[in-house]
Amino acid sequence: MKKSLTPLGETEMEVLHHVWEMGEATVKDVKKRIMNDRQVAYTTVMTVMKNLADKGYLKYRKDGVTYVYSPAQEPESVRFNLVKELVKKVFKGSPTELVQTLVEGEELSDTDRSEILKLINNMKEE
Repeated sequence: MKKSLTPLGETEMEVLHHVWEMGEATVKDVKKRIMNDRQVAYTTVMTVMKNLADKGYLKYRKDGVTYVYSPAQEPESVRFNLVKELVKKVFKGSPTELVQTLVEGEELSDTDRSEILKLINNMKEE
């Protein structure tokens, strides 16, 4: 079995972003938002949201017969842990190699580069 680089699949990440943006959401809410970009079955969204709850990324409460999901972890915490795993698996634990890859990447605009530089310089001052 092929193991993913992160504990979250692409659709799981997509669903998580929608829930983060809405604060709380039902399967119907998330399905409606995904349908703006692509076709998706209600049962697919339902399964993904249940899996995210099982993995500890979402929590839920019952409102009548409807499950209302909300984030179980702060987005920053999830992002930090995903990047930490990525650094470990892809860059042999070297954050320097990750930053070097990002900075040398062609997709990085001059604005992105100066923002990164500003972040690093601000860290030095603290």
